[in-house]
Amino acid sequence: MDKLQIHGGVALEGDVRISGAKNATLPILAACLLADGPVIVSNVPHLQDVTTMIELLGRMGVSVTVDEKMRIEVDASTIREHFAPYELVKTMRASILVLGPLLARFGQADVSLPGGCAIGARPVNIHVAGLQAMGADIHIENGYIKARAERLHGARFVLETVTVTGTENLMMAAALATGRTVLENAAREPEVVDLAQFLIAMGAKIQGAGSDTIIIDGVERLHGTSYEVLPDRIEAGTYLVAGAITSGRIRVKNARPGHLDAVIGKLQEAGADVATGENWVEVDMRGRRPRSVDIRTAPYPAFPTDMQAQFAALNTVADGVGTIIETIFENRFMHMLEMRRMGAEIRLEGNTAIIKGVERLTAAPVMATDLRASASLILAALIADGRTEIERIYHIDRGYEAIEEKFQQLGARIRRTPG
Repeated sequence: MDKLQIHGGVALEGDVRISGAKNATLPILAACLLADGPVIVSNVPHLQDVTTMIELLGRMGVSVTVDEKMRIEVDASTIREHFAPYELVKTMRASILVLGPLLARFGQADVSLPGGCAIGARPVNIHVAGLQAMGADIHIENGYIKARAERLHGARFVLETVTVTGTENLMMAAALATGRTVLENAAREPEVVDLAQFLIAMGAKIQGAGSDTIIIDGVERLHGTSYEVLPDRIEAGTYLVAGAITSGRIRVKNARPGHLDAVIGKLQEAGADVATGENWVEVDMRGRRPRSVDIRTAPYPAFPTDMQAQFAALNTVADGVGTIIETIFENRFMHMLEMRRMGAEIRLEGNTAIIKGVERLTAAPVMATDLRASASLILAALIADGRTEIERIYHIDRGYEAIEEKFQQLGARIRRTPG
């Protein structure tokens, strides 16, 4: 298994181009099942999770072609089966997103219960309850969700908790249902809005995406379209923190500043100068040590759980004491234990981490435990004395495109080595 080797101590400087958002690409690829003609999706990141989704569609008989620029053409008219097997779903939770489209378009779906990152239970009961409210007959048998429906009908449904994939699955299903569906307590993330815009480009009638109430008027059919995925706000945020933590200056290009308000606010609190343009954000911390910040994760537009680990790394070397409260996932502090091995002073109390900044971290062998934890260990290694080796980096490849090349462009001493 590959490892990353990082020699710390370089203040990063330069520009980095942000890739398309993984968490928008995956639901959009699943939504291609709803179209009765070919769909072309561009600005797709070259990531393991995207490859897995393409493989899942291909396994069903869907025609998928990818060009050298990662433009993907999907034609669901060749589909042979409506089945998502365990061996693919276990590697990526987002596979559950084929459930709604398969059921709405073809009247049946057999989808394995999901796997993915080990960061908490993340139950699928909300997806199931919402589809049942729309008239689906669903039972769970031998680890599979087996769903049947002649034609889904509109329903008013209140999501028990805010869930991004739950909102997306039900919105996709409702797009081809008869009548009106109202989703209340819906997720407001930019990736949900991007999926809604994609569905609208195929002929769906959707209002309210980006608010907590989404109204979908079902249509008879959805047609093919061409669509460009929005930039990845979490990747952008990660590189901005890299600039701040190394006392450097980084500009992220092809980014949407409006999607990064919570992150930008915390970087400014940490003492960074932040400038923004129409499609770029620049962080400048040259010559300064960051100040500790307090973080509390919550659904969008509040501070994202996917940026919690990166700010934990920042707090390890910041001036002062910072408190991080994780409210979304119960198992998301595993990276803290690895950063302790590098000399970080961290106390864990349930879902709260209290981090006292130290002058410097020291290199140590560490292990990535999930996608965003991997990013935090890279950030910690960038400022540690000596050479850090990070193992199990396959997690990183699930969510960050060409991460070592992008960091090398910024001056980092980082390389991938065979395990």
